[in-house]
Amino acid sequence: MSTLMLVASSLTSIFLLSFDTERWFGWLGPTGAVLAAILLVVFCIVAWGLNLITLPGNWISVAAMALYAWLGPSEGRIAIGATTLAAAFLFALLGEIIEFAAGAMGAQKAGASRRSTLLAVVGSMAGALIGAFVGIPIPVVGPILAAILFGGVGATAGAIYGEWTDGRSWRESWSVGHAAFWGRTFGTLGKFAAGLAVVLAALIGVLF
Repeated sequence: MSTLMLVASSLTSIFLLSFDTERWFGWLGPTGAVLAAILLVVFCIVAWGLNLITLPGNWISVAAMALYAWLGPSEGRIAIGATTLAAAFLFALLGEIIEFAAGAMGAQKAGASRRSTLLAVVGSMAGALIGAFVGIPIPVVGPILAAILFGGVGATAGAIYGEWTDGRSWRESWSVGHAAFWGRTFGTLGKFAAGLAVVLAALIGVLF
C-alpha cells in the first residue's frame, strides 16, 4: 500500500511540475480568455444560488476561482490574483460562520435533538427546491424569496416532525420548529449575502 501511495505521489508531482498552463491554454488567445472569464462569473452566479438549498455554493465559487487563477491568465486585466482569491475565501468563511451561529441560536438552542436537526436540514432543502419553482412566475426575485421562505417552512416541518415522533409534546415541538424557522432563515440570508460578496469579488477580479 505504501509503495502504491509513493508511486501515486510521484506521478502527481511529475504532472504538476510538467503542467504548463501557457502551453495548454495559450491557444485560447484574447477572445478565449475573455470567454473563460465570463464563464467563471456565470458559474459563480449559479453556484451562489445553490446556497438557497443549503449546498456549499460559496465554496464551489471559491474553488472555481482558484482553478481559474491556476489555469487561466497569469497576468492582465482578466487575471485573478491572490488578493482577490483570499477575499473570496474570507467571504465564504464569513458565510459559514453566520450560518453556524444562526443554527446554534435556532433549533439547537431550543433543545432540538440531533435527529430533529437533521430532519430540519432535509426539510429546508426540499422546501427551498419547491419554493424556487413556485416563485418562477415572478422573475429573478420570486424564486429567491420563495426559496428562502419555503426553506424556512421546510426546516420548521422537519424539526416539528422529529421532535413530535420523539415523544415531545406539540407545544415543545412547535417551539423547536419556530426556532428552526428563524435559524434557517437568518442563516440562509447571511450566507446568501456572503455569496454575493464572493460573486462580486470574482467580477471585480476579472474586470480590474
